[in-house]
Amino acid sequence: MLAKHFGIKGIADMRFEERREKLVQEIDALRPVVEDVARSLYENPELGLQEFFALSKLTGILESHGFHVEKEIAGMPTAFRAQAGNQGPRIAFMAEYDALPEIGHGCGHNLMAAVALAAGIGLKNAFPPDEAGASWIVLGTPAEETIGGKVVMAEAGVFSDIDAAFIAHPGQLNSLGGSSWASHPIEITFHGKTAHAGGNPQAGINALDACVSAYIAIRMMKNHLQDDVRLAGIITHGGDAPNIVPERAVARFTVRAKSSRYLEEVVLPKVRQIAQGAAAAVGATVEFNHYEPLFKETLEHPVLRDLAKKNFEYLGQEVPEPKRGGGGVTDVGNVTWETPCIQIGFSMTDARGHSREMADDTIKPRAIDATLMAAKVLALSAMELVYKPELLEQAKAHLEQIRQSQD
Repeated sequence: MLAKHFGIKGIADMRFEERREKLVQEIDALRPVVEDVARSLYENPELGLQEFFALSKLTGILESHGFHVEKEIAGMPTAFRAQAGNQGPRIAFMAEYDALPEIGHGCGHNLMAAVALAAGIGLKNAFPPDEAGASWIVLGTPAEETIGGKVVMAEAGVFSDIDAAFIAHPGQLNSLGGSSWASHPIEITFHGKTAHAGGNPQAGINALDACVSAYIAIRMMKNHLQDDVRLAGIITHGGDAPNIVPERAVARFTVRAKSSRYLEEVVLPKVRQIAQGAAAAVGATVEFNHYEPLFKETLEHPVLRDLAKKNFEYLGQEVPEPKRGGGGVTDVGNVTWETPCIQIGFSMTDARGHSREMADDTIKPRAIDATLMAAKVLALSAMELVYKPELLEQAKAHLEQIRQSQD
């Protein structure tokens, strides 16, 4: 039945099935490693680019299992690449390990790190690189919650030699990833001139007036754009005292759209135009700063999605139909433009994300079971890409077609 499910014939059929069973066994045997990673990171939460305990813990485990580790990649002190094998295809499993302020691992990044390690080590043990004709890679991707470490890594060319990439995110439901939106947060600073607001206001240039006018106009601009745009903002500085004409005012907007191209070519130029007009109206000047990099939208890769779905089912797991929402952003999106990539979700809690309750749930038996299951889904899917190179070629062709459509 399983052979028919995967469409494999004859002798290769038996070899694949034996290898698959061995891979599941090897990942199950890594339960102590998964428990150790989950608990140790839970007990030592670290913010983005400060994850030095996690870096030492994760790379130490990988080195003990025969991986060659390179640290400080892409110019980030807590990023790393651990590799077993030196030939293609090169399949990567991405680990996250930064925590949230005050909450700790309320987004489950301790489990995401454990998934990546279990998948990479499990494959190395069950399907050694020399036998597979492949390289198994674990990428340490820091600061997801802040600067978006994968954005930095993508821009630095870290994924240029990666043939496919996998990641798993914990939550309430199993899922096949899906899409996310593009985002390019922008800070707008207006500069005016101080004066006494009561005695001589005409001598000043009110930067706050320009800022408020721009804020209102940018929010109203939504009526003149595609439906799939979000323009959320706050005024972070409006002056120093009510009796002083504000010489400086600052607003921050998170500008989002389903398409990074539409965001960059249409939405952001309109935002800048509005701000410049508001500044000119009161005689102020204005400057712009993107305080976070461009997070691209997440592309869906059908080959990887179908493989993940098969392997969820092989492991006896249900994958509910996705609920289509809007506005979510992840740095995984930038990776999906560089190489075939999927972020699955796995069910390990009933708690809401970014909560202390979820953080506490990450070290419970249910979470450890789910983490091992997610590692199996990723590793089994990666192994099949190696057994069936035509699938990897299809995935690459799909991505190239999307890229060409943007030219």
